[in-house]
Amino acid sequence: MSNEQVAQPTFSVEKLYVKDLSLEVPHAPAIFLEQETPEVDMRITTENAKVEENFYECSVTVTVTAKLNDGRVVFLNEVTQAGIFHVSNVSEEDVKLLLGVACPNILFPYAREAVSTTVTRAGFPPVLLAPINFDAMYHQAQEQQAQ
Repeated sequence: MSNEQVAQPTFSVEKLYVKDLSLEVPHAPAIFLEQETPEVDMRITTENAKVEENFYECSVTVTVTAKLNDGRVVFLNEVTQAGIFHVSNVSEEDVKLLLGVACPNILFPYAREAVSTTVTRAGFPPVLLAPINFDAMYHQAQEQQAQ
């Protein structure tokens, strides 16, 4: 048996935090008297960057916009949930997969909770976001880059 240690792959969450949080209710207070149910639109983006050797920041930004049929914005809520992740002894391809799929899967529930809480505190019914398939989003982005 050799005394050499084989470097084991590691992946861990170092810190989770809200990087940005904003809420706009441009037509308050009159908007609260509207009876119409608004159309709710959701956009999600992910980003990641190397912070230093073996440490990466990943973020998930969720933008939720509710509008009435006449185009008036009921509310606009944007949350960027971020985290610092430690990744070592992992191939570059697997690091990309971790940052593109695993990290957003960890962050999204926190972003979803922040959206629901913020919208509720603004006086509206909670917005419950459906789960997101970050694996499919990652592979779709890879295919687009290949083209």
